[in-house]
Amino acid sequence: MSTQVSEEVREALHEGRPVVALESTIIAHGLPRPRNLAVALELEQLVRAGGAVPATVAVIDGTARVGLDRTALTRIAEDPTVRKLGHRDLAPALATGATGATTVSATAWLADSAGVRVFATGGLGGVHREWSETQDESADLRLLARVGVTVVCAGVKSILDVPATLQRLETLGVTVVGYGTEHFPGFYLSSSGEPVDWTLRSPEEVAGVIRAQDALGGPRTALVVANPVPEAEQLDPALHDRVLARGLAAAREKAITGQAVTPFLLEYLTVHTDGASLEANLAAVRGNVRLAARIAGAYSSGASGSGASGSGAHGPGAHGPGAHGSGASGLGTYGPGTYGAGAPGAGGR
Repeated sequence: MSTQVSEEVREALHEGRPVVALESTIIAHGLPRPRNLAVALELEQLVRAGGAVPATVAVIDGTARVGLDRTALTRIAEDPTVRKLGHRDLAPALATGATGATTVSATAWLADSAGVRVFATGGLGGVHREWSETQDESADLRLLARVGVTVVCAGVKSILDVPATLQRLETLGVTVVGYGTEHFPGFYLSSSGEPVDWTLRSPEEVAGVIRAQDALGGPRTALVVANPVPEAEQLDPALHDRVLARGLAAAREKAITGQAVTPFLLEYLTVHTDGASLEANLAAVRGNVRLAARIAGAYSSGASGSGASGSGAHGPGAHGPGAHGSGASGLGTYGPGTYGAGAPGAGGR
């Protein structure tokens, strides 16, 4: 595969310094111009302020790029012909010399192939509402079951079926933890109301789980770190629910289906909340980027932290023996009982 890793990112990886991958779809398709370029530069600066190297991912003229210079960032932000690329689109894009911004799935795939372990984004895709009729599910979910990347996000987009998405992640074997919360975030909202099985409270604890994954071996799957947007910066929940209900009704009336649903609803929320949903989205992304830089730093430094504590949200077994274990050692090994009894499969939703 034609992949170009920037010199800065390549050197950081070689030296074991922290690197954070960033998606580019938010730049090309998620924000209005010229604000999108300013946000792209801001997010990279937040990574640097956290002591890590930013690796924004995109495809430029048929070359997958992990780490963009200012010229490439500007092109992704300003060129109206930039395509939106999921991981299924990478091969055609590379073969035809296309330029495109990468979604969560494509970014995670390329980051993993380059050896970048931590990736920050806004919200994941997931299972759409009325799935039994549409069979509409984001490619993000299956891809996360195939790559060893830690994804820091604000949950999944609130326009989706959150309980079904969490159930699907469980089925696929993707580990989901809440960061400082016992409830899965709702993208624009601090909480979706759905519980998480595990709660972590420091970057060192997250790094310990990553090292435990390394030590366990077996199937490579992502670690989803669900980091809620601060309550003070979330979208007003009542406004969110009201506008989303109207947006869903409008989508049905206009017979909007498939891939067109998500951009329609996100735009509907932006317009009918007078931009408040966009600001909540950006607040979430900024928080995720800051946290990802800290996690990448803790992982690269080999700092050990205490193990994850079960949230207790799913009854007996969530706090099994050893759930408060000592965490990863410098050798990346965990002692007996680090994974509490009852943790696997505890989340029947």
